[in-house]
Amino acid sequence: MDNFHKHLEQYAALAVEVGVNIQPGQPLWIAAPVAAAEFVREIAKHAYKIGAKYVHVEWNDDLVTRARLEHAAEESLSFAPAWNVAGRIELAEEGAAFLTIVSENPGALRGIDPARIALATKAQQQAVQPFRPYTLNNVCAWSIVAYPTQAWADKVFPDLQEGERVAALWDAIFSATRAKESDPVGLWKAHAETLGTKAKHLNERKYKELRYRAPGTDLTVGLPEGHIWSFAGKTNARGAEFIPNMPTEEVFGSPHRNRVNGTVSSSKPLSYGGKLIDNFSFTLKDGRIVDFTAEKEYETLKQLVETDEGSHYLGELALVPHRSPISDTNLIFYNTLFDENAACHLAIGFGFPFAVEGGSAMTKEQLAEKGINHSLTHVDFMIGRADLQIDGIAEDGSAEPIFRDGNWAF
Repeated sequence: MDNFHKHLEQYAALAVEVGVNIQPGQPLWIAAPVAAAEFVREIAKHAYKIGAKYVHVEWNDDLVTRARLEHAAEESLSFAPAWNVAGRIELAEEGAAFLTIVSENPGALRGIDPARIALATKAQQQAVQPFRPYTLNNVCAWSIVAYPTQAWADKVFPDLQEGERVAALWDAIFSATRAKESDPVGLWKAHAETLGTKAKHLNERKYKELRYRAPGTDLTVGLPEGHIWSFAGKTNARGAEFIPNMPTEEVFGSPHRNRVNGTVSSSKPLSYGGKLIDNFSFTLKDGRIVDFTAEKEYETLKQLVETDEGSHYLGELALVPHRSPISDTNLIFYNTLFDENAACHLAIGFGFPFAVEGGSAMTKEQLAEKGINHSLTHVDFMIGRADLQIDGIAEDGSAEPIFRDGNWAF
């Protein structure tokens, strides 16, 4: 077996055994682009070998999506089939795990009216609301992994020969996910423990807010009372551990919806809705985005912010060191799964119920009282950089360093 297929098998094993951690007799639901068929087959084979009850694959295709957005009647774009979500809920009730394979085609929707994209996106976000608690509350194991395509590799490696680009992106993905190592499963468990020590320290300190300082960024982020910092490892309702994102380098939580003030600037482009938003910033007052700028794709950013009322607020803050296996590649992946794990980031949209004590058992209204934001959307954007400074502010107003020059200060 050549190295590529060995690493591909190890990557599939990581997705199944560490990402969603399939248990004997458990169904597996996979969402994947048609281009990832070879990888999906490896995942299905491995899942069945370790006892999966049934593997269902939900295929998607950028060109089919573009055809709809370009040619379908505008009124039809607000349609999203309820049966698709009902099927997910049925599997979730049977204890299924949910694996999403993402790829990237940064120019797939170039030239499409952002308003048409927003209409279709919002319809899908509304349709999926009944299923969302199964993942937001970690009732089911779920995970996200990536698969490279030619279009994505062309964007990441424009200076390489065309025939070398996909192989280079595969190599970067294998490295970032530790799939090339002799014991990737063991390394992932050790990595999760390391992140756990950072989360434990922050949970013990119970800061009332964080202060971010960098060129273009001067932001104060209030934290909810009883807030909880989380990390890579999660446990589902049946007691099985899983890793939601592979790769992951973050320790994260949710801010208080109404206690974010100042200005924050992006440090990496944001691929959203088939468009690439770049060099953008937000100004927030009492949690709400009151102004924003973007050098590229301002209208796309505007559609994102105006998804609903909750998309004018933040739902996540994540701490990621500037020095990490992903960041050290010095690559911009143009894909949130990777770029968010190379830099500190925030997210527009809904917050996490598990980010406050007892939150997973709370109603939407109770979470709102705690300061957890509600929205149809959740979109991460990167703000980390080598000169980012973050302080934790205690209840007495004293400041303690959390990040210095982009990296952990403890």
